[in-house]
Amino acid sequence: MDKIISHLQNSKSILVVSHANPDGDAIGSLIAMGLSLKAISKKTTLYNESPIPAVYRFLPEANSVVREVGDQNFDTAVILDCSDLERIGEAVSMVNRIPVIINIDHHITNAGFGNLQLIDTSACATVEIVYRLIKQLSVCIDENIATSIYTGILTDTGSFRFSNTNKAAFAICEEMVALGVDPYKIARCVYGTYSLGRIKLLNLALDSIEISNNGRLSIMTLTQDMLNKTQTQPEDVDGLINYARRIEDVKVAALIQEHQNGDGTSETCGNYHVSLRSDGTIDVAEIASSFGGGGHSSAAGFNIESTLFDIKLKIFNLAERL
Repeated sequence: MDKIISHLQNSKSILVVSHANPDGDAIGSLIAMGLSLKAISKKTTLYNESPIPAVYRFLPEANSVVREVGDQNFDTAVILDCSDLERIGEAVSMVNRIPVIINIDHHITNAGFGNLQLIDTSACATVEIVYRLIKQLSVCIDENIATSIYTGILTDTGSFRFSNTNKAAFAICEEMVALGVDPYKIARCVYGTYSLGRIKLLNLALDSIEISNNGRLSIMTLTQDMLNKTQTQPEDVDGLINYARRIEDVKVAALIQEHQNGDGTSETCGNYHVSLRSDGTIDVAEIASSFGGGGHSSAAGFNIESTLFDIKLKIFNLAERL
């Protein structure tokens, strides 16, 4: 912490990045960190490869997050909520040229990349670590920063329902509310409104669910064709896997999501992202790492190039161990 604080105070131009296809923690951490660095008069650029999901566009300064950086010269990169640097997407080669990379994360599978690391796997969210860093920077947390911190914790703990919920989650959120955060407004923005397209996508996703013979594993499949038919974006997929996880007796749920360069057929090789969720009794981070991915014990994922048929076969084979 002290080394990172010292370096940030001496930096002149800082690039702050979170992982592609960001969730609430990635966006909350990105904005809270960016606003805090700007508060201490640092030239700061916020970057994410993907569009900000509609449910998080209410966040202050969400429109300042850029998707292209250009030829700017940065002396420091702060990478947030990434278990490995590749998760930021195509900007990885550019970021690797930045003299100092700071890695801030809470994933147990973090690869330890970068020149300076601040990794705490006991933190409920990366934004919890960012909160501590902001406090050490002696930045006055205003309502905008507080809103970003609160949103990151709320979403990454599943509204305080997930196993990563800790005492700090409640204590920090209580402090953020005292600073002006409106819990009802944030809950309404994040959970209270869905587009018609998302509802149609949910219908297709529910219809795709398959259950293993022993009933302990479920698979949900989302293809690019489904997104096209419902006129939805990858951001609309967020949270759908929970429907498959909550099926009675299911211990592990998998969501297989086709990347844009696939064609959605079972026989053709394509690129897929597989998200894994468990009921808390199975370590899905261990499963994901065996496929080259990572995450948390109850929520993890990996990318794979294969046919849809073979991916399902490999995942269903896991059911025998559950």
